[in-house]
Amino acid sequence: MTAVSPLRIGLVVGEISGDALGAKLVPALRTRLAGREVHFFGVAGPSLMREGMTSLFPLEDIAVMGIVPVMKRLPSLLRRIRETSDALIAFKPDLLIIIDSPDFTHRVAKRVRATLPDLPVVDYVSPSVWAWRPGRARAMAFYIDHVLALLPFEPEVHRRLGGPPCTYVGHPLIERLGELRPDGQVQRLRDGEPPCVVVLPGSRRSEIVRMMPVFRDAVLRTAEAYGKNIEFVLPAVDHVRPLIEAMIADWPIKPRLLSGEAEKYAAFSRARAALAASGTVTLELALAQVPMAVGYRVGVIEGQIRHIIHVPSIVLANLVIGENVVPERIQGDCNPEQLAADLLPLLSDTPERLRQLAGFAKLSSAMSIGEDSPSAKAADIIAGMIQR
Repeated sequence: MTAVSPLRIGLVVGEISGDALGAKLVPALRTRLAGREVHFFGVAGPSLMREGMTSLFPLEDIAVMGIVPVMKRLPSLLRRIRETSDALIAFKPDLLIIIDSPDFTHRVAKRVRATLPDLPVVDYVSPSVWAWRPGRARAMAFYIDHVLALLPFEPEVHRRLGGPPCTYVGHPLIERLGELRPDGQVQRLRDGEPPCVVVLPGSRRSEIVRMMPVFRDAVLRTAEAYGKNIEFVLPAVDHVRPLIEAMIADWPIKPRLLSGEAEKYAAFSRARAALAASGTVTLELALAQVPMAVGYRVGVIEGQIRHIIHVPSIVLANLVIGENVVPERIQGDCNPEQLAADLLPLLSDTPERLRQLAGFAKLSSAMSIGEDSPSAKAADIIAGMIQR
């Protein structure tokens, strides 16, 4: 009887969020491919390494966001793209999976596919072709065989734009609804006094530096206008906690800092409202049914991108719902006066609060995928491609 050769799967991530997705996908794939020895090779972060994968280099070498930071490190990033591509070509995988971080992972995929034209390539997390650079969708069709989407509207977007086949496999957040939403006892805390407001200035240093001064004054204005005590809490991830501690030192009303995901989600489940920088956290808040005031500021160069964005909202929940129920304040409109005016009505049963909650009620059904987990659905598609 002929021995079955091990499967060789290339796997490339570009930042921690992609590493977390990959760490759930790998065991799901091993389950789907039971009986086959599987070797994973490529670029990994700490979560994937705990699943037994080694990385060509530390993830920190390429986890760079924003136009200016990327330009400053462009030579080293280009070198890492070449090194990763060459190593994968030498590995000769049976299939290549790239996860998010398209500025890095897609360049790797194009180089590898040029040398190995029959190699199946899967992209886990669609680039935001629905927001800007829609031409990327059609270009992807030449080097991506299947896109695994996290947002339910993305398959139709790729079909309309001439992109690769695309399947909605579900967002990992839908697995955490039990942590995000309050039970009866916690709901009473959410409804009671003083109200809890979660402050979320972002997780990257550049975001925090820009947003914290604006949020400081918005918090102060909201507290003064409310006239009663408000409990402000701020979840701080470890790598930016010292920066946040330094920046809140002069706040007249200091938020209580939280640590770790458990404390963050516990705060979400009892929060009356939130003050948030735009990002994935707005989808978390919407699923937790927490009304929010949202703002965002970027640098001068990045700010010019606003004029080429083709999307009715930067709030993910608004896009999934199909209605701008959450107001958003960008650049000059992101100021303390406007954010406080958006936040204050959310602390009581006003039309503004009720409108957001009615919109959020539509979110769970829009994002539902049934009984399977997102990683299981993604693994089913990938295993099917391997077996074919």
